[in-house]
Formats: sequence, structure tokens, C-alpha cells
Amino acid sequence: MLAHLIVLAVLDPPGGPGLRERLLSWDARHFAAIATDGYPTGFTYTADGALTGNELAFFPLYPLATAAVRAVTGTDAGTAALLTAHLALAAATAVLYALLARLHGERTALIGIVLFAGAQPLAVVLVMGYSEALFTALAAASLLAAHRRAWLTAGALASLAGLTRPVAVAATLALATAAALHMLRARRLEPRALAGVVLGCAGTPAYLLWVGHRLGRADAWFLIQEAGWGTHWDHGAGFADFLGDALLRLDGWVPVSTAFLVLLLLAATAAAWRRGAWPPLLVYGTVVAVLAVGQSNYYHCKLRLLVPALLFLVPPARALARARPRTAAAVLSGLVLFGCWYGAHMLTTWPYAI
Repeated sequence: MLAHLIVLAVLDPPGGPGLRERLLSWDARHFAAIATDGYPTGFTYTADGALTGNELAFFPLYPLATAAVRAVTGTDAGTAALLTAHLALAAATAVLYALLARLHGERTALIGIVLFAGAQPLAVVLVMGYSEALFTALAAASLLAAHRRAWLTAGALASLAGLTRPVAVAATLALATAAALHMLRARRLEPRALAGVVLGCAGTPAYLLWVGHRLGRADAWFLIQEAGWGTHWDHGAGFADFLGDALLRLDGWVPVSTAFLVLLLLAATAAAWRRGAWPPLLVYGTVVAVLAVGQSNYYHCKLRLLVPALLFLVPPARALARARPRTAAAVLSGLVLFGCWYGAHMLTTWPYAI
């Protein structure tokens, strides 16, 4: 976390917005607005009457947590949003360490959390006023609880993840996979496992139904997402077009680097399948990756959307765990330096941030 803040502060040009404003840019402003003023009561339109996006596109748990931190600390909404994200990141690294240690040992777990929090190309989002850190903490905690067969706890955590980001369907499917494998091995139905899966399904539909009721249309949330951010399921057609354009034209650092890095993370995800990772983690990480590349959102957001996937961390973490300590330390240092620089570069140079 500190490395990201230092590199971002160094790269922020003289007279620039400053570190705090960088960390509270773009979506963070929507979360802070929700924490301060709540949600809009209806659709939002441009001056010429066209439907546009508003805060109802953003799921409620992170802004609710921000509002709670604000009430306890007496700070403004922006500071509370950053405190919430940083606390969530601490929780996410602790839970991820515990999960990877159970699956692959403590050395792999330690390397895995360094890769997660420092080396990912847009890991900087984890220290911003965004919901990725909180979502990852809840999703990883749900996976850990499922591995411990604490089914109701896993379901509750998956449901909370569903109130944080819609990609929580990945956590629910992972929980269902864990429950199914357990019942197949036991050769009997397990009521607590089934109840956990049902509970895990509740979060995201509950918010979508609430938005639909508030605006009087069942598809209200989807309309807002499409109008504000151009997000809809297109089976990856938009991403394929972007890849073709970026890799054939090789025009522009950001699109070219984004294309190569996304492909690298997808290759690491495929490698995890070949090397036999825990099936619920395979399901979780793969679904997050498919949802990230299968929607028609902005291409420069793809790396941010992949941050919570976790699965692609496993192959490099296991490989570095087998390397000599000096080699592993050198490689990790280089990867963290690149991750910190890339995220800071995107925030300070790329006009559309992340």
C-alpha cells in the first residue's frame, strides 16, 4: 500500500491535483456522494433529455461502510472512503494469505499477497476510494469459509459480496461448486451447504430488485449501466475488436500495454487450470475473468476489473515459491515496482484514469 502511495506522489506532476484527489477520482466521487447524500430517487437525464448514468449503478455496501466510518471518525466522505478501502485491503490480504496457505503453503501465500496488492498492473485501485478491496476481502473470505466447510458463513459473505459488486456471481458459483463437491464426496445432501448456497445468491438480486422498485422498472439498473458506462454483455465482441485494433495497429502505449497485460493475466488463468488449483477457486477466478472481458465496457477498465480475480496469482506465486529466495525477492521487487509505476502512470497521465 505504501509503495503505491509513494510512487503515485512522485509521479504526480507539480501543480497537479495531488495525491488525495488522485485517489478519489472517477468512481470514488460517486461512492462519496452516496455516502453523503444517499441514492437518487429516479433516472437522470442530460440537458437534451437523453438517459444518463447516476449513482444507482453503484452497489451499496461500500458506500454504507464509508458512511459508517465517517460517522465514527467524524471525517469527510472522501477521507472515510479512503479509510474504508485501506481497512478492506488489510482484511483482503489477511484472508487471502490464510486461503493460499491452506491451499499451497505459507511461502506461496506470502508471495501471493505481494503479487495481489503490489504487482498487479492496476493494484493501485485497492488504495483508492473504490469497492474492489472490500469485494475481494468478502469473496476471499467466502472461499476460505467454504474450504473450512463453514457453509452459512460462506453464504453470508458471498451475499455481502453481492451487495458490493455484481461480479459476486463468481463467489456464489464458487460456493456452489464447493458445496456440490462436498456432497458428492459425502454421497448425501447437506442441508447447511444448500442453505449457504441459497444465502449466497441473495445479495445482488436484492439490490437489483430494490433499484427496480425505486424506479418502477425491473430493468432499471441495467438501463442506467448502459446509459452511463456502455456496459452490457456482448460475448466478448467488443474486447475482441479492441484486441485486434490494439495488436494490429500498435498505436498508443495504453491500448497496447492493456492488450498485452490482459492476455498475460488470461494466460495465467489458463495455467491455473492446467496445474490443478482448487476447483472453487478455479470457478471463481474464471468467472471474474469471463465477466471482465465479456462485457462491452471501456477497454482501459479491464485490468481493474480483473484485480479481484485472484486465480491468475496462483501459478506465478507457486513458481516463485520454488525459486531461490534471492531470485524470488528480485523478481517480486521488479514486479511490484512495475505494478506501482503502471497504476500511477494511468492515474497521472491517462486522461480517463481507470
